Amino acid sequence: MQEWALWALASAVFAALTAIFAKVGLEGVDSNFATFIRTLVIAGALILFLTYAKKWQPLGELSARNWVFLTLSGLATGASWLAYFKALQIGSASQVAPIDKLSVVLVVVFAVIFLGERPSVREWIGIALIASGVFTLVFANR
Repeated sequence: MQEWALWALASAVFAALTAIFAKVGLEGVDSNFATFIRTLVIAGALILFLTYAKKWQPLGELSARNWVFLTLSGLATGASWLAYFKALQIGSASQVAPIDKLSVVLVVVFAVIFLGERPSVREWIGIALIASGVFTLVFANR
């Protein structure tokens, strides 16, 4: 397995654990406040990791483009987390997580539109299967 695929698999495992841990941790806590706590934990963990791995970089090395798009990414992440935690607070993890994974489909669509990527037919079939799986899970009991 290629290195990027191992990291992507690790991301999927941790994302799955995020849903389970968050669902339990949200009991009796406002979802927005819980997102704040999560953000503090992530910031602290990253500070420790960057220090341990000696990965700090001078902020002056970042271009204006880096700043704009990393800021937009951070804002999108924050909005995603707030929405995800609210959804987990009022819905079941087994319902919320599959809908959240519709982001996989949206990433491909956005990558085609904004980045000029061109998925193969095989990749489009996979994306269609993911989308159909999400819609099946969402509308199966209706």
